[in-house]
Amino acid sequence: MAKVKTAFFCRNCGAKSPKWVGKCSSCGEWDTYDEEILESKPSGNKGAYIKTNTASKPKPIHEVVANNDQRIRINDRELSRVLGGGIVPGSLVLFGGEPGIGKSTLMLQLALQESHLKILYV
Repeated sequence: MAKVKTAFFCRNCGAKSPKWVGKCSSCGEWDTYDEEILESKPSGNKGAYIKTNTASKPKPIHEVVANNDQRIRINDRELSRVLGGGIVPGSLVLFGGEPGIGKSTLMLQLALQESHLKILYV
């Protein structure tokens, strides 16, 4: 399996940097570094990487396509709405927030309401 590594390349002059920097040290242009994925060659040559253009880029919200995945319906209407109509089977849902806002209470209520489901609360 190929080891994945990323690097940053200046789109103006092609200079390479292991991390993002604001100003290119070669050509002096600002904000020209793009992250690209590098993967090792399968020949086993240590330190040899090839440049690929498969880095994922963020999409504007209007370009995101909503899938009509099967979802597990839950009794809490507001939580179901926030989750896009229910829980996708086999998915992981992470609830985060400030201490004391009710994450544990909400999850324990959900577990009690949906007793027919296997729920792991960590």
